[in-house]
Amino acid sequence: MGRKFIDNWIIQLKKTILPLLILSMLKQERLYGYLLIVKIKECTGFDISEGTIYPILNRLKEDGCVNSEWIEQKTGIPRKYYILTQEGEKMMEELNTYWQTIIQDINNQIEYEKE
Repeated sequence: MGRKFIDNWIIQLKKTILPLLILSMLKQERLYGYLLIVKIKECTGFDISEGTIYPILNRLKEDGCVNSEWIEQKTGIPRKYYILTQEGEKMMEELNTYWQTIIQDINNQIEYEKE
């Protein structure tokens, strides 16, 4: 397996965990799209684009996990803020439970292989 395989694997892993990460950030506070990009970069080091974040936000909105509202700014144009719904909180908890199980199982396997 070469570098290309690893790079593709990392890209797919990021895409898979972004919805959980977005939901967990929105649980803490309402955020607009670009601020989510900045916070994700700070938290994970992931470089993601608007072309990545907005389709995920739209899917989460279609699934009833987030709502959005336009908020006027003191200067500049209004921003579209995203807010976690009760359904989104339930989904986040379910995804997180599954994620924690997967991580634990993988870590257990890796530790087993080291013995």
